[in-house]
Amino acid sequence: MTGLDGVYMEQLYSFGDPKRDPEARTISIAYFALIDSTQYEAQLTHEFQAEWFPLKKVPKLIFDHDTMVKAARKQLQYKAALHPLLLELLPAKFTLPQLQLLYEQVFDTQFDKRNFSRKVLSTGLLIKQTDKDKVGSRKGAYYYKLNKREYRTNFQAFLNIIPNAHHFI
Repeated sequence: MTGLDGVYMEQLYSFGDPKRDPEARTISIAYFALIDSTQYEAQLTHEFQAEWFPLKKVPKLIFDHDTMVKAARKQLQYKAALHPLLLELLPAKFTLPQLQLLYEQVFDTQFDKRNFSRKVLSTGLLIKQTDKDKVGSRKGAYYYKLNKREYRTNFQAFLNIIPNAHHFI
């Protein structure tokens, strides 16, 4: 419907409770996608009157759409606990603090900086770059790139990054 191409998208669930719409029996097939909203904001806002909200600030939605949003977040957490798919949301070069912030937002929790870095680097999925991002501090944080060959052959490598991953699975 949106015309977006090249984004990670998968079918989430079919919602068909007879009481979900008081007017008529309605069945909805829900999907979730991983996109950089800044790249598509104008297109989705102007063409489809879509609005972006942080998950903690989503307004009350009609029918059972709140349930859909909660199901999508749970599925995203499940997938992210098993696979490094959140890397799809980062630029080609990123810092470990950027990656950690993304995981903290998805899982709505704080991770210990040293443990997170150690576990992420142990996967072998990241290639350290020589340049640094000095915006956040004088010392700066090294940039990393995804090792695409390792990513494809070792997709399961993120299993140990999320503490208590079984809670999300």
